[in-house]
Amino acid sequence: MPEKNIDFGKFGARGIKGTDAVVRQLDQLAGGIVTPVTVKRGLMARLHYLTRTDHSRAAARDAGLTVTDRTLKAWLDGGRQPSRANLERIDAAYRQVRRQNVARHLLTRLNAAGGTRVEIHPLNQSQVARPLQRVVEYRTMNIRRWDRIVDAWATGDHQGLDDAWTLDVLPDLGSQWGQYEYVTNIGFAA
Repeated sequence: MPEKNIDFGKFGARGIKGTDAVVRQLDQLAGGIVTPVTVKRGLMARLHYLTRTDHSRAAARDAGLTVTDRTLKAWLDGGRQPSRANLERIDAAYRQVRRQNVARHLLTRLNAAGGTRVEIHPLNQSQVARPLQRVVEYRTMNIRRWDRIVDAWATGDHQGLDDAWTLDVLPDLGSQWGQYEYVTNIGFAA
C-alpha cells in the first residue's frame, strides 16, 4: 500500500492509528456504562447487563466470560469479589456484547440520509523539526456505506476494520490519503 507508515513517530509526530480513532468514536456513539468496572456500581451494572437473559448469558460466554453460575451468583450477591483478570474479562465481554446489541441501530443511524459526515483531524507535528514537517490539512468527507466498518467493529475484527477503513474509505481522500493513516482525532456528525 502506498505511503504505509512503517516507523510512525520516528521524528516526533504524535497521533493514533485512524482505525483506533474510529473504534473510539463508534464506542462513544454506542453509549453504555461509564462507571469503571473496578467500582462496585460499574461491576454490578455490567454483571446485570450480561446476565439478565439467557441470550445475554450466552453472548457473554461467547465473548469470553466463562465462569460458573455459582461464581456469577456470588459476585452478584456481593459474597465474592472478582479478581483483576476476571474484572478485565467482564469489561471486555460487556463491550463486545454491547457492540453486538447496538450494531444494527448504529448502522441504520450512520447510513441514514445518504451517509455520515466524518471529520479527520491530522496528526500532531508540533514536536517534529521544522524541515521535516509536512502540510497535512483538516479534512471532511461523507461516508455513504458503513456496513463493513460497523460489522468489523461489532465482531471485534480489528484487521477487517483496518482494511475497511484504509482500503475503502481513506482512498476517497485522493492521492494523499496515506497521510491520514495516523490522526489526532476522527469525529462523526451522527
